[in-house]
Amino acid sequence: MTQSLNARNVVVVLVITGLALLPLYSSISGNIFVLTLFTRIVIFALAAVSLNLIMGYGGMMSFGHAAYLGIGGYAVGILAFEGIGSGFIQWPVALLASALFALVIGSLSLRTRGVYFIMITLAFAQMAYYIASGLARYGGDDGLTIYKRSDFGGLVNLSNRVQFYYVCLGCLFAGIYLVWRIVNSRFGLVVQGVRSNEQRMQAIGFHANRYRLVCFVIAGTMCGLAGALLATNTDFVSPSIMYWTRSGDLMVMVILGGMGSLFGPVIGTIVFLVLEESLSQITEFWALIMGPLLLLIVLFGRGGIDGWLGRLRRG
Repeated sequence: MTQSLNARNVVVVLVITGLALLPLYSSISGNIFVLTLFTRIVIFALAAVSLNLIMGYGGMMSFGHAAYLGIGGYAVGILAFEGIGSGFIQWPVALLASALFALVIGSLSLRTRGVYFIMITLAFAQMAYYIASGLARYGGDDGLTIYKRSDFGGLVNLSNRVQFYYVCLGCLFAGIYLVWRIVNSRFGLVVQGVRSNEQRMQAIGFHANRYRLVCFVIAGTMCGLAGALLATNTDFVSPSIMYWTRSGDLMVMVILGGMGSLFGPVIGTIVFLVLEESLSQITEFWALIMGPLLLLIVLFGRGGIDGWLGRLRRG
């Protein structure tokens, strides 16, 4: 009973409850902005959860994860531009394109380790960024406006703020559940074992790179879904979404919340984006304030916010 009431679990329950009831609060208070903000937060939380799968559990420090946001977004945007408006086509194409890109990147980059792996993933993401910038038919540097949201045959209306929010929230919870199932499966245990001691895992008969590659592709596909949701949310997609700074933001969200924890990336995303939004309302030099704040949290909160909550119980 005491274990079930620790600080970490209380915070997780409060976060889940708050996210689930947010549209009700928005409706009662008339505050539409908070629903818009948290729709964006939920989408980026899904991207952070996908990065945590490979970085927190798999030990793969990818600095190009934002590329899948752009690929998923452009898949939806390009199909809409070409007159294909069905979500039953757009979203599977977004997932497939992200999976294929992750397969190519993973096949090449997983042959390296450490800083070389980081630089190769960054190089591939920048390559995707420059390719998107060169697509003159689809807006180039200026980006691509999506004039009509995905059509799901009347099952759900993505133009409705509340319905779209719950679609995003459902995708986030599904992503968290998928990660939970993966990390607690035999496959997930092997991936975590490879992170801890790759030589030992290979010595007992596991092909480390195959497991890492499958994990890498799953994470890329999940992030591609977040990209499709983000493009739908903004009705716009541009190359800037896959720039290296966005990958850095995703890494900060994961580290801030706690790598290798199930809900850590969600909490980290909420704190990061709420801080960003709040400080930007106070001063145009908000980054000068936010940088040191995040540095202090990371330096004095080993294991991120999730690790700090865990130490509260022991204290």
